[in-house]
Amino acid sequence: MRIFTAALATETNSFSPICIDRRAFEESLYAPPGMHPATPTLCTAPITVGRNICREKGWTLIEGTAAWADPAGLINRDAYESLRDEILAQLKAALPVDAVILGLHGAMIANGYLDPEGDFLERIRALIGPDILLCAELDPHSHLTQRRVNATDVLVVFKEFPHTDFVERAEDLWRIAIDTLEGRVKPAMSVFDCRMIDVFPTSREPMRSFVDKLKRIEAEDPDILSLSVIHGFMAGDVPDMGTKILAVTNASPEKGAALARELGLELFAKRGTFMVPQLDEREAITTALATPGSPVVIADVWDNPGGGTAGDSTVILEELLARGIENVAIGLIWDPVAVQICMAAGEGAEIPLRFGAKSAPGTGHPIDARVTVKRLKRQAEMRFGASIAPFGDAAHVHFRGIDVVLGSVRVQSYDPSLFTALDIDPLQKRLLVIKSTNHFHAAFSRIAADIVYCSAGRPYPNDPKVTPYRHARRDIWPIVDHPHGSD
Repeated sequence: MRIFTAALATETNSFSPICIDRRAFEESLYAPPGMHPATPTLCTAPITVGRNICREKGWTLIEGTAAWADPAGLINRDAYESLRDEILAQLKAALPVDAVILGLHGAMIANGYLDPEGDFLERIRALIGPDILLCAELDPHSHLTQRRVNATDVLVVFKEFPHTDFVERAEDLWRIAIDTLEGRVKPAMSVFDCRMIDVFPTSREPMRSFVDKLKRIEAEDPDILSLSVIHGFMAGDVPDMGTKILAVTNASPEKGAALARELGLELFAKRGTFMVPQLDEREAITTALATPGSPVVIADVWDNPGGGTAGDSTVILEELLARGIENVAIGLIWDPVAVQICMAAGEGAEIPLRFGAKSAPGTGHPIDARVTVKRLKRQAEMRFGASIAPFGDAAHVHFRGIDVVLGSVRVQSYDPSLFTALDIDPLQKRLLVIKSTNHFHAAFSRIAADIVYCSAGRPYPNDPKVTPYRHARRDIWPIVDHPHGSD
């Protein structure tokens, strides 16, 4: 067997002021054929898993380019088209192939393309013809369009949020692909539109039990090859925004459709109960200080670069400074200019520094302080499960009892190694302030005395009822109360 694999992925927040060009992909991950590292990034696990499988089976794996950019705003048209065409040319040169297995995200928006993945998949289908297997792994914070379903044979989606299972789901995708190529199954996809948009952390109920139920059905019913929830991405202003259930069956599309509907209505019945309650910055700090033990984590959930924001909000930091609270570490604040100034000053320097809150309204005010540059690091990295997340040149600055990690590449706060990379011991801090909606939970929950979720400022469009969409559909909850008719 000859299998072609590649990856092209990012997540587009239509309301983010940070645009994505080709350099943004190169800063996060750009790996030409055969150059992908041994560890996967979030959306490139089909490549690394495929290497092992094809080696074991004696199949030929032809690797195309892998490109991933940390989430932000609109993708530059030339950046998308050049990466797309680069991979298409590699596929054309590799023909004939028996299958194409891709790593995608599913929430890209480029200038001139509301559905880049649909465009990409249709072009691949046109190259390989109707009978060659075409599969992809997706992030659940994506938009499942009919174009994508029509172009592909199998789509598998991460089940967990935080996305700790991207390798396991890539293994599921490859298992289905192998069984298809060897004639044991004939996959059929069925989709149910839940007509809702919500946030579904699997680290808490009720989503934890729902995902466990999906896994149980997959294990017990041989007709069910895969079950997925497309959470949707509320910051993506596209016509197909919203939550959907995807069932992949062995030649049983009617059974898949019935099951997807049943599961989708069950999910819809619990709408509005999934997300952790959030406090404003004043309440969050008061609650954290009243909590016994340390460190207490305050999650700045909406200033999350993983959702396309800049990650430079200072709202919580301003409140900490106003109260004179010390023994706090904050990370990551994105400010490449401030990092450059610190790099020029050198470790141990005491300098006046302005940082943060440069990106957009609703993110607080720039901080002006006399800081000590405690630690500098070129090309800093933190862990994210089995993966590595770079945050570029970074600086650890200290002032008024507070340690701040400044980074030059936008990325959310996945893991305490964010702090240890800059010689900050998170276990010695009273409070840790991080920027992430839920991906932080798996790692930080291991060290946290407690976690407080904070909604500070408004860097992210987190209320669909008032978000000024131009393209998104209007027939979903909570934009309308009863999209399925009477409850």
